[in-house]
Amino acid sequence: MPEAPPAERRRDAVVGQPPTMRVRSASAPPPGRAVNEDLVFRFGSLVGVLDGATVPEGFDTGCVHGPQWYVRHLAARLGLAEAARPAATLVSNLAAAILAVRSDHGGHCDLDHPGTPSSTVCLLRDGGDQVDYLVLCDSPLVLDTGGRVDVVIDDRLAVSAADLRGTAELLPESTDWTTRFRRAVTVQRERMNRTHGYWVAAADPDAAYHAIVGTVPRHGPEALRRAVLLSDGASAAVEEFGLFDWSGLLDVVAMEGPDALVDRVRAAERDHPDRRRRHKVADDASAVYCEFGWPDDRGA
Repeated sequence: MPEAPPAERRRDAVVGQPPTMRVRSASAPPPGRAVNEDLVFRFGSLVGVLDGATVPEGFDTGCVHGPQWYVRHLAARLGLAEAARPAATLVSNLAAAILAVRSDHGGHCDLDHPGTPSSTVCLLRDGGDQVDYLVLCDSPLVLDTGGRVDVVIDDRLAVSAADLRGTAELLPESTDWTTRFRRAVTVQRERMNRTHGYWVAAADPDAAYHAIVGTVPRHGPEALRRAVLLSDGASAAVEEFGLFDWSGLLDVVAMEGPDALVDRVRAAERDHPDRRRRHKVADDASAVYCEFGWPDDRGA
């Protein structure tokens, strides 16, 4: 099965496509780790960011595959679904992709196990007259429409984590971060893909129907001009380190490139390791910047 292009720290280009959407991307694992469990991709008019859920060492998942395998297969299946049904909704194609990846496991895994590989999903699709988007779990999308900057956030994981945070806080203060991370993942998985919990791409295609979706115009005074798709490792620049607001993040990515955003997060992780609210010292970080219309396009 074809895999999605890695798109690590490079500019994306699509040969033969009309110049309607320019895309730049950056994706990098934390310093000292070779494996990147994020994936950024582009298939024609569809761009996306996937963030595979990190599994603590020794954590039982019921599966012989890991997060990197899952995000690569999910991206490839999304591309195939879009090619086969370009007029279908993003929700429908995501559900089809999740179901196809379920088959990719080959019957070797317990796909009902709460630890089964999973991923957040952030998608943007240029339809010519409109742009569709989908956000599932904590990979936010920043939109510049008509000069107004909005952010699409699925905060259900954060709400669930806040409800369960007391479990980790019961641990002694001397407990190392690895143990805290393991405990956090264990209690978090208790609410994965459940009502009153949070939803993420895993083995159940029904999760796609719980995504946050919307459409913005491609032309006119409220047209979409710029967009940034983020994994939570990159959105930490705003949400955890407070380096700037969402508008500032968009400007940094537009003027300096997605690489610059990742570099700023890395600097913040080094300078303020105590400000990470999660149980990781650093995280995979990915950003995809989309610009609509060439400089001489007035977007009428």
